[in-house]
Amino acid sequence: MLAVMKKEVKENPVRCGYNSRLQKGGALFEDMRLIVRNWQNEREENRQKNIVIENILGKNTRSRALDTLRRAFLPRFVKGRPANAWKIVRTLEDRNVPVDLLRPVYYWITARNEPLLYDFVSTKLIDLGKSNSQRITALDVYPWLKSRLADCGKVWSESVTVKVVRGMLATLRDFGILEGVAKKRIAPVYIPVESFAYIAFVIDREGVTGINLLNHPDWSLFLFSSGMAENMFLEADRNGLLRFQAAGNIVRIEFLARSYEEMADVIVTRTH
Repeated sequence: MLAVMKKEVKENPVRCGYNSRLQKGGALFEDMRLIVRNWQNEREENRQKNIVIENILGKNTRSRALDTLRRAFLPRFVKGRPANAWKIVRTLEDRNVPVDLLRPVYYWITARNEPLLYDFVSTKLIDLGKSNSQRITALDVYPWLKSRLADCGKVWSESVTVKVVRGMLATLRDFGILEGVAKKRIAPVYIPVESFAYIAFVIDREGVTGINLLNHPDWSLFLFSSGMAENMFLEADRNGLLRFQAAGNIVRIEFLARSYEEMADVIVTRTH
């Protein structure tokens, strides 16, 4: 991989592709894992929908199972960004990677494909994390959401807005970004180095290299402060998960794998 000169990375513009899917379910971590482990081929989507609905999720009704599939799994893990992201986590699931390593990868995929969640964490929550107050309530999220919707010319009912706010907070709690039940607060920043290296590999596969990978906006999803991503790359290098070099204005990041399967094997070797 070629070394890349250091340069400023422009922030992503405000997006307006907001939806209210989170009111129907948050992280749905275990449901998503069940479907990922049983999904076979995107070209046979209709057949697999029936298999999932009938045999896998164990919901009380067919409509609830179908809702989970349509509103969560398909947008996040089949038709999202990157496309067919289920394959990214399937390689880890097939190797029985510990759940603590899986959770950040599922979170990253989920946040990437839930624009409200991504924008809330990367703007409001990361700023709150830099302040003295680490507590977060629905009253903090509600005006932020109303403001974003107004900027995008969207109007949701009071009921839908409140449900989405609750869904956002529940999702972040289930993924370990927040902690607490009735009173939530920002959890201590932690992502296993193996999970970090795997996510970095996927982003690299999208064509993001060098300083742009080091300063990628997705790291804000883990509430990284300045310098934390570089520290994680250094730790990943020390643990043999990748190679990282920074000298002056040059950043070089190389991976020891050429596919998701090979990178998953690198991680499994590290964890055993």
